[in-house]
Order: sequence, then structure tokens, then C-alpha cells
Amino acid sequence: MTQHADDDVDRHRGVAGLRLATESADALASTLPVDRNQAILEAAKQVGAILKREGHPFALAGSVAVYAHGGAQNLQHDVDFAILPEDAQSVAETLRGAGLEVRTPPEDWLLKADCMGQQVDLIFELAHQPVTTELLSRADELSVDSVFMPVLSPTDLLHSLLSAFSEHHCDFGAVLPIARALREKVDWEAVRRDCGDAPMPDAFFYFLERLEVIEPSTREGRS
Repeated sequence: MTQHADDDVDRHRGVAGLRLATESADALASTLPVDRNQAILEAAKQVGAILKREGHPFALAGSVAVYAHGGAQNLQHDVDFAILPEDAQSVAETLRGAGLEVRTPPEDWLLKADCMGQQVDLIFELAHQPVTTELLSRADELSVDSVFMPVLSPTDLLHSLLSAFSEHHCDFGAVLPIARALREKVDWEAVRRDCGDAPMPDAFFYFLERLEVIEPSTREGRS
């Protein structure tokens, strides 16, 4: 058998093994009381392992990424992964091949999958900007409940959250604990620069300064 054929066999066995592991985890989950935080972590680990195995560029995002960077284990309602727009179709095929249900929602910036009863969002546009190779290259390789995977950098995480603020979505209360937990790991001047002078992020920066979460801006014209 040629080396190429051997590689194909190994790849097939790997995907088949991950599919069996996912099915076994789903079966176990159906027999145990649900710890929502742990269930979300298990789903993140399963999907992250599948994406790593198949070589898809990605980075963990959202509340699980905050947890991986040392934030509190107070996870939200789903798991978020950032993927490249051009990889969306191949990622969907990989996850379906591993036994996961994948669907295309009305929103045109993500795919949704189900893993162990948890929703997984595969996002290829963060805060109205396409996910790029440069963004993913800045990700940190971190342990997520003992499984290593790329995780969005704290600076990119905060940038994505603040850039999403608008007149219709501006929940400072949800982002404040994240800013507090990660404040020493974030390049705040870079986040200010990239968010520009948009009113909602600017108001949040002022809020953080008054609460002494961050230092006042060093930009000219600000106190």
C-alpha cells in the first residue's frame, strides 16, 4: 500500500474514531444529570478535536474562550468557533462526517451545529468583519478542560464584543465581567484604535475608566 493510501486510511480511522467518541459521549450525556457548564465544555472539546484532526484553521471564541483565558466558568448558552469564510462548506462536511447535525440559519455569517445536546456556532464573520487568517494566527494555544486548541486572543475577544455594540444591542453588564477578568491580558489601546470613535464602544471605555478597570486613554484629546 502506498504512503498516500496509508494516510487516507489513517484519516478515515481518525474521523470514524471521533464519530464513535461523539456518539458515546452523546449516549453518556443522555444518562447523566445535566451540568450546563460542563456540557458546554464537553461540546467545545468534541468539536475542537474534530476540527484539529482535519486541519481546519479555527479559534475558539465566546464565553468558552474567556474561560480558557482564566475567566469564570459561567458559560453562556452555546459554543462559538471562528472559522474562515472560505472553509465554511468543508467544515460543515467534516462535522456531518463525524455524526453531527449542521444547519444553515437565516443569518448569513455563521453555521450552527448540535453536539451533545449543545448548540455550536461556527462563525465566519465577527462584528460584521470576515474572519481572517491574520485573526486566527493571533490565537493562543490553550488547554480547554485538558484539550489543547487555538483560542482567540484576549484583545481580539474584547474587540469583537465591543465592535458588536450598537443602538439595538448594547449590554454593558454582560461584557463588564469579561473585561474585568481579562483586563491585564488585553491591549486596550489597540482595541480603542480598532473600534474607532463609535459611540457605544467609546461609552464603554469611559465606563471602564470610571470603574478603574482600565487606565484612562493616552490618546491626545482624552483626559
